[in-house]
Amino acid sequence: MKQQLLLLSALIMLGLTSRAQQPGAPSGKPYAYIIKGGHVIDPKNNINEVMDVAVTSGTRAQAARVAIPARAAEGNNQARPAVPAREAVAGIEGKVARVAKNIPADQADRVINAKGLYVTPGLIDIHVHFFWGHDGSYLKNAATALPADGFTFRTGVTTVVDAGCTGWRDFELYKKQTIDVSQTRVLAMLNIVGTGMDGQGENNIDEMDPVKTAEMAKKYPKDIVGVKLAHYSGRTWVPTDRALEAGRLANIPIMVDFGSADPYLPLDSLFNVKFRPGDIYTHAFGGNGTPSPDGRESIVDMSGKVKPFVYKARDRGIVFDIGFGGASYLYNQGVPAIKAGFFPTTISTDLHTGSMNGPMKSMENIMGLFMATGMPLKDVIAASTWQPAKAIKRQELGNLSQGSVADIAIFKVTEGNYGWPVRGGKIAGKQRLQTEMTIRSGIVVYDLDGIGQPVGPTPAPANAGR
Repeated sequence: MKQQLLLLSALIMLGLTSRAQQPGAPSGKPYAYIIKGGHVIDPKNNINEVMDVAVTSGTRAQAARVAIPARAAEGNNQARPAVPAREAVAGIEGKVARVAKNIPADQADRVINAKGLYVTPGLIDIHVHFFWGHDGSYLKNAATALPADGFTFRTGVTTVVDAGCTGWRDFELYKKQTIDVSQTRVLAMLNIVGTGMDGQGENNIDEMDPVKTAEMAKKYPKDIVGVKLAHYSGRTWVPTDRALEAGRLANIPIMVDFGSADPYLPLDSLFNVKFRPGDIYTHAFGGNGTPSPDGRESIVDMSGKVKPFVYKARDRGIVFDIGFGGASYLYNQGVPAIKAGFFPTTISTDLHTGSMNGPMKSMENIMGLFMATGMPLKDVIAASTWQPAKAIKRQELGNLSQGSVADIAIFKVTEGNYGWPVRGGKIAGKQRLQTEMTIRSGIVVYDLDGIGQPVGPTPAPANAGR
């Protein structure tokens, strides 16, 4: 009996071991893909050179399906066979298995030729508006917002943070409608206003409930990464204080997008009195950009100098986010700030139907703008990957460490005469980024030029026609 128990234990352990050591590719090879010969930029791991990246295979989750009975042909309806029920199937995350020089090509099912291209972690855009729908208004459950997967992978983005479209009242609808059905990793900053960005209630202090906001954030910690204060117009610190209280209760950062005040609320007080290290100021290169004391203060003065208290705030750990949007990048703010070496902590789009068809266009486009103003490519990549991962306290993302989820972007740098119109001017440059491929969780989700496939027809399977 004792021997039988020992044998049973050994078989169980053998099964567990074999399950833990499943091959990295469907064929049984160690890797599903090897991205070969690309210039890898991985800021977390200080990699900035030509290397190969090996990736294990991922699979998409499948929702449960009820059985559908057969249907006989009737009238204009064709006959339909029965469809059996299916239980939900969990997805498998593909992983970064190895980053090294000259990984043998025969160790993978597929080789992706990245010679002459840049390979980076998947981009993280921490300011988007993706509460897409028809039943709401402005950026809440409305057509002004966007469905995630249609506007991410084609620009190298694998993770986004919805910046305040939903408050605590509607978050569970947003989770069901957007987060749970998107292949893009969608996270959220919960609006301190319970009714969210409906275009009507963001000035309603009575709807700013820090306790209920924090309760919802703590209920869904995998999905909610911060609290957003946006568009409030009026000269009071009450909205900021309520957002901060929610952030403290839930132990998450807040992101502030001031509306306007006459005179404006001083940024020195926001950055160096109100904010905690790690709190986020979005539209950092926006503001009024004028000598006027009204509206919203800017971080660069009228002589083109970054204000001293701004450097102090950066040293304190305040996060300066771009949130480019429709008109939140001023020439007289961004150009002198970059020239002075004041780079944004995080680059983000403020993506919605208005901004995508204006000067902003896409994440890869504004990354090119920062290259044109003098920000080195490695710093642009850091501000689009590792820095935002840290800002939202998701350090498992935004890197190519061995064992991390295989979210990867591959870019081409094109040469030409390019221009970036912004508020108050136009920036000229010679290089632009173009996304060649995006891999999300080990699955190729975007492939512009088919760089992972051989030229010509795909060979037919050996048993075709039998």
